[in-house]
Amino acid sequence: MTLFFYLIIAFITFFAFLHAWAKKEYDVSRTVVINKPREEVFNFVRQLKKQPLWNPWFKRDTEATLKYKGEDGKVGSSFYWKGNSKVGEGIQRIVKTKQGRVLETKILFVKPVKVNALTYVGVKEIEAEKTKMVWGTRGHLAFPLTIISIFYPPEKALGDKFQDGLKELKDILETN
Repeated sequence: MTLFFYLIIAFITFFAFLHAWAKKEYDVSRTVVINKPREEVFNFVRQLKKQPLWNPWFKRDTEATLKYKGEDGKVGSSFYWKGNSKVGEGIQRIVKTKQGRVLETKILFVKPVKVNALTYVGVKEIEAEKTKMVWGTRGHLAFPLTIISIFYPPEKALGDKFQDGLKELKDILETN
């Protein structure tokens, strides 16, 4: 019984150490140059209803339930989704816009794990028909996600998906 007790204490101590050692904050983003005017790019990406066209997470479950509220693209508008285990369940709400420049949304994942995150899009005109766009997310990792992030960091988990989404967005905007 005593050995079992010491093993439990050692196990708890090991995970507490890993949690204390792990990074708690993350910020992951990717950038693309789109051959369209800044306003056109911004007006497309700010619309929550258009996200399923280019956001790679929606491709994981094309049958997911999507419900929208508010005036799309404006502060306070939101959408709810519920899908398979790869998509989960959550709510995304626009919390900040600077017309033609910045869009920020708060995301609350309910399933498979509770996570709050801030996503952001920034657009900058490079030339009259050329726009640089940044898409990213930042947030705080709670236990046990801190330990998971040691072995599977947010940069790896999210970075490739952001890159895929930006490529899809570029293709959509440049072919229309």
